[in-house]
Amino acid sequence: MATEKIDTLVVGAGQAGVAMSEHLGNAGIPHIVLERDRIAERWRTQRWDSLVANGPAWHDRFPGMEFSGDGPEDFVPKERVADYFVAYAERIKAPIRCGVEVLKVTRNEGRPGFAVETSQGVIEAERVVSATGPFQRPVIPAIAPKDGGLFQIHSANYRNPAQLPDGAVLVVGAGSSGTQIADELRRAGRQVYLSVGAHERPPRAYRGRDFVWWLGVLGLWDIEAMAPGTEHVTIAVSGAYGGRTVDFRRLAHEGVTLVGLTGGIAAGKVSFQPNLAENIARGDAYYLSLLDKADAYVRRNGLDLPEEPDARRFLPDPDCVKNPILELDLARAGITSIIWATGFALDFSWLQVDAFDERGKPRHQRGVSSEPGVYFVGLPWLSRRGSSFIWGVWHDAKHVADHIATQRKYRDYPGPQQSAENVA
Repeated sequence: MATEKIDTLVVGAGQAGVAMSEHLGNAGIPHIVLERDRIAERWRTQRWDSLVANGPAWHDRFPGMEFSGDGPEDFVPKERVADYFVAYAERIKAPIRCGVEVLKVTRNEGRPGFAVETSQGVIEAERVVSATGPFQRPVIPAIAPKDGGLFQIHSANYRNPAQLPDGAVLVVGAGSSGTQIADELRRAGRQVYLSVGAHERPPRAYRGRDFVWWLGVLGLWDIEAMAPGTEHVTIAVSGAYGGRTVDFRRLAHEGVTLVGLTGGIAAGKVSFQPNLAENIARGDAYYLSLLDKADAYVRRNGLDLPEEPDARRFLPDPDCVKNPILELDLARAGITSIIWATGFALDFSWLQVDAFDERGKPRHQRGVSSEPGVYFVGLPWLSRRGSSFIWGVWHDAKHVADHIATQRKYRDYPGPQQSAENVA
């Protein structure tokens, strides 16, 4: 069979792949998008049932299309988010092929481009764009016990409370996923222990505006690099139940038992670091700093936004914060399940090119790889803080597409034409 040839091949048809296809199409660049499952599959099958988008509908979308049937301030359920990307792909006539898995990409020897081995044959591509996103391989830390008597899953595989056996639940990780799952389990009548590490805790809304608006007007979405020492700091924010500020004290007063960072699990006992109060205080400091910035912005611009003094009032510290649990006997606490809300690792084992550092992380500048012809979209902090949001992915993809278009122009330049005199 003849080998198919294409200018640009995009791997992955989630939000990054769909955005990439739009910009490549607008630039007239021949391309195909390969997706091993369905469009936006991770929104459907690697999220819990009740998940909604973390940002309101007016913000968490592509510029060219609004969500159908949802108000601008609504937090859209995950299935409708997936449907949105399917509809968007149809609207732009994206050349997406579903059910095709990319197995290996290698650079051609002595000629341009790459050989892309897929589950349906080989494709020759001059350029390859990885749009597989950051949620590639669920990470369960090495401290996870090997005890077969415990039900253990990663948050990527959690669906709803009925999935778990009867008994109390330990949720390890208090970012957006762990916090929402713990709250859902508590509402379902479960006894929940929530292990809280370092985090940033923004207000869901303040003075009548959602925090995504505040980060926009304050220029915080455009920060180009993490602050030093924040690589392992999670963001505790939620759109659940109409959008509420994550409040760990409130969760504790409602029945969730907070504990510090999980240190280890052995002999049926789990230990926690004595840093719970410190972690909560750090989250409070971030929260208050955003309120201060917002208030200063209102004063500076003379805005008529209602004051909200109650936003600075905290509930009293619950007993689990004042007298933290440092060790817990799992059986005695009735814990039968552990949910590991401990994030994801990248997996680029299929992309066998010189585009990664010694830790396996992509080397790139705003998605343009150190390996000529290889690009990345959909990764956190690809160009700025907003890169991991739907709208941020769209803008990053435009930059990558513009770079590809520029490279094609250089490639196609015929060079200076020799005059007849010089030829003679």
